[in-house]
Amino acid sequence: ARRFSLPVHVRSSFSHREGTWVTDKPVDTTQGAVVEQPIISGVAHDRSEAKITVVGVPDKPGKAAEIFQVVAAAEINLDMIVQNVSQASSGLTDISFTLPKTDGQTAMNALNRAQEQIGFESLRYDDQIGKVSLIGAGMRSHPGVSAQMFAALAEAGINIEMISTSEIRLSLVTRAERLDDAVRAIHTAFGLDSTEGEAVVYGGTGR
Repeated sequence: ARRFSLPVHVRSSFSHREGTWVTDKPVDTTQGAVVEQPIISGVAHDRSEAKITVVGVPDKPGKAAEIFQVVAAAEINLDMIVQNVSQASSGLTDISFTLPKTDGQTAMNALNRAQEQIGFESLRYDDQIGKVSLIGAGMRSHPGVSAQMFAALAEAGINIEMISTSEIRLSLVTRAERLDDAVRAIHTAFGLDSTEGEAVVYGGTGR
């Protein structure tokens, strides 16, 4: 239904009430009210990932594919991927990605063996990172959510290294030593604090 934008009508077998419509169409087209408001359900954090940066990649078609083909051949699953803007003077760019720490050395070895073929300058490995994710619904269609999250992190003095978004998750990478501070700041910003302790959802490497 989601893939083909089909409305879903949920009704009771025991009454003639209209029930619930699940749709991406406005409730009232004259008012422009949106059915799905962002529903923030929790915060997940993950210390099990590392980051590899491939430095000085020739900014040519196919080079990113070569890098990820090498990693895929080593049977390594990647999470977040960021490519920097190419420097016009050098024609080179940097590509960073995160992966499980347990696969870090395998990926480094595979990429080092392919360095001459791909033509990048060097590799940087960083296992002192942490990922924090805000979990909810309708995230991508509500820019106020990301603005609120980034404002809270800025106020806490937390630097963001990588960002990825989806309909149900807004994730970012920061330094491992600031991960707990980031989780607390996001909890407070979205009213997820609990008098009985933090309601943290502990996440693994799943997307």
